[in-house]
Amino acid sequence: MNTILEHITTVLTEKFEVPADRITPRTMLKDLDLDSLALVELQVTLQEDWNIPLDESTVTPELTLGELAGVVTALAGPEQESGHA
Repeated sequence: MNTILEHITTVLTEKFEVPADRITPRTMLKDLDLDSLALVELQVTLQEDWNIPLDESTVTPELTLGELAGVVTALAGPEQESGHA
């Protein structure tokens, strides 16, 4: 698991109390029972944690966690994959 995906997993388990056993790279955000406000909060959290311009329209319920990690990696740059800003 890459560092960005690990970070997203940590945010989901600690901030949103999602059980870790429900989190995989193929899990869609909609399957984690996050409402629209929680999705915006997740988007803002990742934007601030990685200092990236993550648009809220990108973080949709149909997005998988693996896809979200890919978007964050693309915006943060591959050098950020080993540790966040």
